[in-house]
Amino acid sequence: MQFSAKVSEANKQRTACAIIPVDAKNRLSASGTALDEACGGAISKLLKRNDLGSRVGATQLLPMTEGPAERVLLVRSGEGVLSQADFRKLAKASAEAVKGYKDVFSYLTELEVTEADSAWQAQQLALAAGLATYKFTRCLSNAKPHALAKFQVHAPDRKQLKAVKDGVAMGAAQATGSNVARELGNLPGNICTPTYLANQAKELAKKHTKITTSVVDAKKMQSLGMGAFMSVAKGSDEPPALIAMQYKGGKAGEKPVVLVGKGITFDTGGISLKPGQAMDEMKFDMCGAASVFGVMAALAELQPAINVVGLVAAAENMPSGRASKPGDIVTSMSGKTIEILNTDAEGRLVLCDALTYAAKFKPEVVIDVATLTGACVIALGNHATGLYANKDELAQALIKAGERTGDRAWQMPLWDEYQSSLDSNFADMQNIGGREAGSVTAACFLSRFAEDYTWAHLDIAGSAWNSGGNKGATGRPVPLLMEYLLTK
Repeated sequence: MQFSAKVSEANKQRTACAIIPVDAKNRLSASGTALDEACGGAISKLLKRNDLGSRVGATQLLPMTEGPAERVLLVRSGEGVLSQADFRKLAKASAEAVKGYKDVFSYLTELEVTEADSAWQAQQLALAAGLATYKFTRCLSNAKPHALAKFQVHAPDRKQLKAVKDGVAMGAAQATGSNVARELGNLPGNICTPTYLANQAKELAKKHTKITTSVVDAKKMQSLGMGAFMSVAKGSDEPPALIAMQYKGGKAGEKPVVLVGKGITFDTGGISLKPGQAMDEMKFDMCGAASVFGVMAALAELQPAINVVGLVAAAENMPSGRASKPGDIVTSMSGKTIEILNTDAEGRLVLCDALTYAAKFKPEVVIDVATLTGACVIALGNHATGLYANKDELAQALIKAGERTGDRAWQMPLWDEYQSSLDSNFADMQNIGGREAGSVTAACFLSRFAEDYTWAHLDIAGSAWNSGGNKGATGRPVPLLMEYLLTK
């Protein structure tokens, strides 16, 4: 889809659909008034019928017989200055309403939003439009994609044009990255295997000169001493892959941010077998890896002057005669030994070796992203991502990025008092800490492998996908990560 911004005269701007805000008293914005005059007053006449709901974000589509716009979408903006949350409602509602039309022009940037400029508004509008047009069609025989091919945003004046264009570019890239993550997450486990992900990473490097890809295979993992990673992979016929994608946009030698994604392409639980109900959703257990791919794709589109490494720890967790058993003890790449009490706590086993491997890139910051614990879903539901960090400055920067994008995170405790839950009589640690504070103790486990650098852990078990009738990957936390990378 093509995204752009311009200073538009609404009474002359030809478009399949113009998006116009309407306040609580049925007053149109400046552009709405100009368009109404070009339509012979048709918009204001129809508004007097009070068919547009009073709820913020309510929409009404009007076909036009006069004027430059074929249709007008009225969007209720409420009274006075909008909150950022309400503006996002408008952006999402309007994007969903117009995704069937070939080109759209949005004038919602004429609204006033609390602590937000027109660049931020443009970013939110482009992100919402990009997300609305995504549809999984890969495995459907007769699916038709959404029609929206061109989305334009109004810059209130020429002084703001560059900022609005930058906002549109940022939102469009975040949408691209989110949709890459959604597509990978939605693919079934028989297509999206560790080898498939490795091949996708290689293709990304072929298309973009600033990205290079390397893959550590099972044989190399063995030689590196990745006993924790291999303890998960050995139960499957699918070979594992530790994928490293390096985006080199910054200065040579400049320390990168390393993103580490959990890529369990299907999780049966291994010998600690999961119940059958909703097990199909365990194809989403690689959504951390998918979000890393999404960020790399967004970086390739935006081309910022930074260095980022995307590490993906990809494996399949299956029960077999070769699979790890509860009570087995393995040695991680760090040399620390781990007693495996539950083979369904496998994500932390692949991640701990990936976190040790991350040190080779001499990182400025390491952030791992994982659908790690059901306990995080119980704690936070699907609204917030669980956030842990060994430096409060990093935690606050990630929280701020989440608030700015609406892709929110909530900081959880990473206190030493929780570490004793991982004590083992037979190894340096065990891989689970009991039912209490399950998300916290999982983060405590990972923290033991990230002591040499500034590190954060994002538990996206609740935010990475939706269940039920709206089942599918969400693309989170790509917007949060992109915002952090470009504003830190």
